[in-house]
Amino acid sequence: MDTIWLTGAEWLAVLRIGLGLWWLESWRHKDKKTWFEGGGITWAADIAAKHRWTPVRSGFEVVVRPRPRTMAYVVAYAELALGLGLILGLLTPVALVGGLLLNALYFTLMIHDWAEQGQNSMMALISVVGLFGMSWQTWSLDNALGWF
Repeated sequence: MDTIWLTGAEWLAVLRIGLGLWWLESWRHKDKKTWFEGGGITWAADIAAKHRWTPVRSGFEVVVRPRPRTMAYVVAYAELALGLGLILGLLTPVALVGGLLLNALYFTLMIHDWAEQGQNSMMALISVVGLFGMSWQTWSLDNALGWF
């Protein structure tokens, strides 16, 4: 593969690190006090209650609504872990698949709000490219440790 300035593996690492920074920003910009008091989950509950797909409504009622604080922590710290994992290149394939799943869940919940879909579809696309391009080959702890 011919590229300008960097090798193909280095460009994939740039993409991986950029995605990690995006996840880190998703974590950083949250109003943690409001989020951990259930603000984010309350907002999502309102969206889920109006969802046209019964499995989404019932799944939210069974899994998320009974545990709003726990789920708020899970979402926020998943974003932090994904960001750090991708930036550092630590457990990169796991982080890429985890991020893809988190984007898919959000994408499914917000299926009616097309304004929200651009970010999630781009993050999901970068995750797929990073995964199949094996973006952990360069500038990563995975590579330094000989993992994957």
